[in-house]
Amino acid sequence: MANEKKRLIIFTDIGDTIIDEGTEARNDQGVVIHADCIPGAKETYLRLHEAGYAIVMVADGLVQSFHNTMEENGLDHIFSAWIISEAVGEDKPSPKMFSAAMEAMGLTEADKSRVLMIGNNVSRDIRGANRFGLISVLLDWSKRRPFTEELPEDHADYRIHAPEDLLALAEQLENG
Repeated sequence: MANEKKRLIIFTDIGDTIIDEGTEARNDQGVVIHADCIPGAKETYLRLHEAGYAIVMVADGLVQSFHNTMEENGLDHIFSAWIISEAVGEDKPSPKMFSAAMEAMGLTEADKSRVLMIGNNVSRDIRGANRFGLISVLLDWSKRRPFTEELPEDHADYRIHAPEDLLALAEQLENG
Protein backbone atom coordinates (compact mmCIF):
# COMPACT_ATOMS: atom_id res chain seq x y z
CA MET A 1 0.00 0.00 0.00
CA ALA A 2 1.44 3.36 -1.03
CA ASN A 3 1.96 6.05 1.55
CA GLU A 4 1.02 9.66 0.94
CA LYS A 5 2.99 11.57 -1.65
CA LYS A 6 6.45 12.53 -0.41
CA ARG A 7 8.01 15.99 -0.50
CA LEU A 8 11.41 14.72 -1.74
CA ILE A 9 11.66 14.05 -5.47
CA ILE A 10 14.22 11.59 -6.81
CA PHE A 11 15.96 12.13 -10.13
CA THR A 12 17.99 9.06 -11.07
CA ASP A 13 20.52 7.92 -13.60
CA ILE A 14 20.10 4.36 -14.91
CA GLY A 15 23.44 2.84 -16.03
CA ASP A 16 25.33 1.40 -13.05
CA THR A 17 22.77 3.12 -10.83
CA ILE A 18 19.84 0.78 -11.55
CA ILE A 19 21.08 -1.32 -14.50
CA ASP A 20 24.37 -3.23 -14.38
CA GLU A 21 26.12 -1.96 -17.52
CA GLY A 22 28.24 -5.11 -17.52
CA THR A 23 25.16 -7.19 -18.38
CA GLU A 24 24.00 -5.08 -21.33
CA ALA A 25 23.41 -6.78 -24.68
CA ARG A 26 23.00 -4.47 -27.67
CA ASN A 27 21.61 -4.93 -31.17
CA ASP A 28 23.33 -3.77 -34.39
CA GLN A 29 21.99 -0.22 -33.88
CA GLY A 30 23.52 0.04 -30.40
CA VAL A 31 20.17 -0.25 -28.62
CA VAL A 32 20.29 -2.17 -25.34
CA ILE A 33 17.97 -5.15 -25.75
CA HIS A 34 18.75 -6.86 -22.44
CA ALA A 35 20.30 -5.89 -19.11
CA ASP A 36 20.02 -6.92 -15.49
CA CYS A 37 19.61 -4.66 -12.49
CA ILE A 38 22.49 -4.23 -10.10
CA PRO A 39 21.99 -6.14 -6.84
CA GLY A 40 19.30 -4.53 -4.72
CA ALA A 41 18.34 -1.82 -7.23
CA LYS A 42 15.01 -3.21 -8.40
CA GLU A 43 13.78 -3.82 -4.87
CA THR A 44 15.00 -0.41 -3.69
CA TYR A 45 13.33 1.55 -6.46
CA LEU A 46 10.09 -0.42 -6.13
CA ARG A 47 10.06 0.36 -2.40
CA LEU A 48 10.72 4.06 -3.04
CA HIS A 49 7.88 4.15 -5.57
CA GLU A 50 5.52 2.29 -3.21
CA ALA A 51 6.46 4.69 -0.39
CA GLY A 52 5.19 7.60 -2.48
CA TYR A 53 8.38 9.15 -3.83
CA ALA A 54 8.20 10.65 -7.32
CA ILE A 55 11.02 9.12 -9.37
CA VAL A 56 12.27 10.75 -12.56
CA MET A 57 14.65 9.09 -15.01
CA VAL A 58 17.44 11.49 -16.03
CA ALA A 59 19.71 9.37 -18.21
CA ASP A 60 22.10 9.54 -21.13
CA GLY A 61 21.45 7.10 -23.96
CA LEU A 62 18.88 5.89 -26.44
CA VAL A 63 15.18 6.10 -25.63
CA GLN A 64 14.48 2.55 -26.82
CA SER A 65 17.28 1.15 -24.63
CA PHE A 66 15.59 2.47 -21.50
CA HIS A 67 12.15 1.27 -22.55
CA ASN A 68 13.60 -2.20 -23.17
CA THR A 69 15.50 -2.49 -19.91
CA MET A 70 12.91 -0.93 -17.63
CA GLU A 71 10.11 -3.05 -19.09
CA GLU A 72 12.23 -6.21 -18.90
CA ASN A 73 13.01 -5.57 -15.24
CA GLY A 74 9.48 -4.52 -14.25
CA LEU A 75 10.40 -0.92 -13.47
CA ASP A 76 8.80 0.98 -16.37
CA HIS A 77 5.79 2.00 -14.24
CA ILE A 78 7.75 3.66 -11.41
CA PHE A 79 8.86 6.77 -13.32
CA SER A 80 6.85 9.98 -13.21
CA ALA A 81 8.87 11.24 -16.21
CA TRP A 82 11.53 9.93 -18.56
CA ILE A 83 14.22 12.47 -19.44
CA ILE A 84 16.64 10.85 -21.90
CA SER A 85 19.53 12.56 -23.66
CA GLU A 86 18.55 11.26 -27.10
CA ALA A 87 15.20 13.07 -26.78
CA VAL A 88 16.61 16.20 -25.10
CA GLY A 89 19.51 16.52 -27.55
CA GLU A 90 22.23 16.91 -24.91
CA ASP A 91 23.99 14.71 -22.35
CA LYS A 92 24.48 15.42 -18.67
CA PRO A 93 25.95 17.55 -17.16
CA SER A 94 24.02 19.88 -19.49
CA PRO A 95 21.48 21.92 -17.53
CA LYS A 96 18.96 21.11 -20.29
CA MET A 97 18.64 17.58 -18.90
CA PHE A 98 17.81 18.83 -15.42
CA SER A 99 15.61 21.67 -16.70
CA ALA A 100 13.61 19.15 -18.73
CA ALA A 101 13.12 16.99 -15.63
CA MET A 102 12.04 19.97 -13.53
CA GLU A 103 9.62 21.11 -16.23
CA ALA A 104 8.17 17.62 -16.66
CA MET A 105 7.38 17.58 -12.94
CA GLY A 106 6.05 21.14 -12.83
CA LEU A 107 8.85 22.20 -10.48
CA THR A 108 10.31 25.67 -10.04
CA GLU A 109 13.57 27.13 -8.80
CA ALA A 110 12.15 27.04 -5.27
CA ASP A 111 11.75 23.24 -5.49
CA LYS A 112 15.44 22.49 -6.18
CA SER A 113 16.23 22.04 -2.49
CA ARG A 114 13.95 18.99 -2.36
CA VAL A 115 15.25 17.28 -5.52
CA LEU A 116 17.84 14.55 -5.11
CA MET A 117 19.89 13.41 -8.14
CA ILE A 118 21.46 9.97 -7.77
CA GLY A 119 24.06 8.69 -10.19
CA ASN A 120 27.35 6.91 -10.59
CA ASN A 121 29.22 9.32 -12.85
CA VAL A 122 31.01 12.20 -11.12
CA SER A 123 31.52 14.35 -14.22
CA ARG A 124 27.95 13.92 -15.51
CA ASP A 125 25.55 13.16 -12.67
CA ILE A 126 27.22 14.83 -9.70
CA ARG A 127 28.70 17.83 -11.52
CA GLY A 128 25.43 18.41 -13.37
CA ALA A 129 23.30 18.17 -10.23
CA ASN A 130 25.61 20.43 -8.24
CA ARG A 131 25.81 23.07 -10.97
CA PHE A 132 22.02 23.01 -11.26
CA GLY A 133 21.51 23.34 -7.50
CA LEU A 134 20.14 19.88 -6.71
CA ILE A 135 21.10 17.50 -3.90
CA SER A 136 23.73 15.16 -5.36
CA VAL A 137 24.17 11.51 -4.40
CA LEU A 138 27.01 9.38 -5.74
CA LEU A 139 26.39 5.63 -5.89
CA ASP A 140 29.88 4.13 -5.98
CA TRP A 141 28.76 0.52 -6.48
CA SER A 142 30.52 0.01 -9.83
CA LYS A 143 34.25 0.39 -10.32
CA ARG A 144 33.95 0.73 -14.14
CA ARG A 145 35.00 4.37 -14.03
CA PRO A 146 36.97 6.34 -11.46
CA PHE A 147 35.22 8.58 -8.97
CA THR A 148 37.70 11.39 -9.55
CA GLU A 149 36.69 14.84 -8.38
CA GLU A 150 38.39 17.13 -10.91
CA LEU A 151 36.42 20.28 -10.08
CA PRO A 152 34.96 21.66 -6.83
CA GLU A 153 31.44 20.91 -8.10
CA ASP A 154 32.35 17.21 -8.47
CA HIS A 155 31.99 16.55 -4.74
CA ALA A 156 28.72 14.77 -3.99
CA ASP A 157 26.52 15.95 -1.14
CA TYR A 158 26.10 12.28 -0.18
CA ARG A 159 27.87 9.06 -1.13
CA ILE A 160 26.29 5.63 -0.90
CA HIS A 161 27.74 2.21 -1.66
CA ALA A 162 24.66 0.15 -2.54
CA PRO A 163 21.19 0.95 -3.87
CA GLU A 164 19.62 -0.09 -0.56
CA ASP A 165 21.44 2.81 1.14
CA LEU A 166 19.14 5.14 -0.79
CA LEU A 167 16.14 4.07 1.32
CA ALA A 168 17.55 5.40 4.58
CA LEU A 169 18.97 8.52 2.90
CA ALA A 170 15.63 9.36 1.26
CA GLU A 171 13.83 8.89 4.58
CA GLN A 172 16.42 11.06 6.36
CA LEU A 173 16.08 13.86 3.78
CA GLU A 174 12.30 13.56 3.71
CA ASN A 175 12.01 13.86 7.48
CA GLY A 176 14.99 16.13 8.15
